[in-house]
Formats: sequence, structure tokens, C-alpha cells
Amino acid sequence: MIEQTFEGIRIVGFSLGGEETVLAAPEYNVCFDVGRAPREIIAIDNILLSHGHMDHAAGVAYYFSQRTFVGIHPGRVIVHRSLAQPIQKLMDIWSDIEGHPSPGQVWGTEHLQEVEIRRGLAARAFTVNHCPSSLGFTLIEKRHKLKAEFTGLDGMQLVALKKQGVAIEEKVEIALLTYTGDTAVGRWMDLDFVRDSKAILLECTFFDREHRDRARAGRHIHVDDLPKILEALPNPRIMLTHNTRRTDLRTCKRIVERVIKPRDRERVSMFMDRGPKRADAEAVTPAAAELRDGE
Repeated sequence: MIEQTFEGIRIVGFSLGGEETVLAAPEYNVCFDVGRAPREIIAIDNILLSHGHMDHAAGVAYYFSQRTFVGIHPGRVIVHRSLAQPIQKLMDIWSDIEGHPSPGQVWGTEHLQEVEIRRGLAARAFTVNHCPSSLGFTLIEKRHKLKAEFTGLDGMQLVALKKQGVAIEEKVEIALLTYTGDTAVGRWMDLDFVRDSKAILLECTFFDREHRDRARAGRHIHVDDLPKILEALPNPRIMLTHNTRRTDLRTCKRIVERVIKPRDRERVSMFMDRGPKRADAEAVTPAAAELRDGE
């Protein structure tokens, strides 16, 4: 598991396309996709499941089971409405296999619908361009702010206005973090709350030129799509996920720097990049170091 701090948000997880994607924001009590349900995410109450492919969803049953095993209240998997019933069927089958149920909540949602995570924080779903029933999610903080016309009034004046039935506050939404799940470019890039997000966890699976057709066929992002995406999303910081072992990480980073404009380099990073090794880091063999770089 890798830990990154992304626009002030701690992200813990792992993401290699075709193997496992699980990206948790523990302080917000959410995890984007469940991967194979590593122990670090079992205590998180809300799984925002982007789609049903095995590298993103294989750990659903284990997640519910482990929470029961350690005595935690049932967790919640939030998924496209059309997948809610199949996941519940999966849990029923595992109940028959194990001989006892593993309680859990499966919540179905759809494009632009919200699920409350806690007071003042919601997850808004949106359709992405991948397989049927695929969703991205944006964490949105909701606040109340004093309307501009009442700025400067003292407390007694504000109380008097409220007693008269005057609405002195307005709702403010802050898009904190967006997770695209697997997707190709598409209409999701035009959504205001995606464009206004402080940070985006963005799938980018393919980096080699000869893989362009594979990206299109599987509805994934190819590195050559990044300039268009960065132009459509000029403000958020972008962290790339879902790279694969087809192209080693160092090569991926060099390709990204070559493809995007210099002004965008500071706001684009890769989640699987562990950064420079510390001087006191544990020594590894050359073979192990090569494997680590490949991740």
C-alpha cells in the first residue's frame, strides 16, 4: 500500500490496471473501489465502487466478511443501481458457502445522485465512459455561508432578520476530490463539479504508442489523451492511477513529461510513484529494486 498526500487529502492504496485498484481517503471515511480488500481499508465504512471489473471489485465479499469477523458494524458499498442486486446475490451465495451471513449494505445510485457520507459531506456519482454501469464519484463538502448583502451586520441584527423569516445564509458546495474510475475521455469532463474539483484521481492505463488501439477498444485513457483532458480541466491537480506493468513507472513519468505542456507538469503526478528513496531505507537487492521501479 502506498500513501500520498494530495491537495491536503491523505490517500492510501494501490492501483495497477488489471491487478488491483483500491484508493482510500481514511479521514473522509471513504474508499474508491475495493480491490482485493486489503486490511488497511476494512475499517472504512463507505466503499464507492466504480464498476464491477474484478481488479476493482473482487474484495467486496471479503470486505463485508472481515468487518463481521472483527466485530465492526456492517459496511456500505455504493454502486450503480444496476449492479446492486447482483452484488447482493453474490453475498447470498457466499452466505451459503460460509454457512452464515456477512451483513452489509449495498446502495444503488445513478448519474448525479448523491449519497451522504456524513453531515456536510456527500459523494456525487456521475457516468463515465467505460463499461456499462460505470461511475465516477466526487466528494463534495457542503457549507452554509452568510450572504454578501448581510456582511457587516452584528449578531443581534442577524438574529432579528432570522426571526423575520429572512434567509441570511446560502449553501456553498466545495468539490474536494474526484475519482474517475476507469474511463475514456467523455462528457464527464464537462461537469462543473468535476472541473471545479481541487484534485482528481484520473485513470491513465496506456503509455506506449502501439497501445492506442487497445486503449480505445477498452475505453481507457491513453497518455496521448492527457493534453485534451488537461485543457478541459484547467484547475484541478491530477494524480494518475491504473498504470500497468506493460510500461515501467520511470518510463511512464518520462512520457507524461514529454506529452503534456510545461505549465501542467507541476499539477500532474502518479499515484504509484513512491518518490526518491530515503537514505535510511531498507536495502534491497538489484532484482527487488527493479521490481519496485516496475510497480
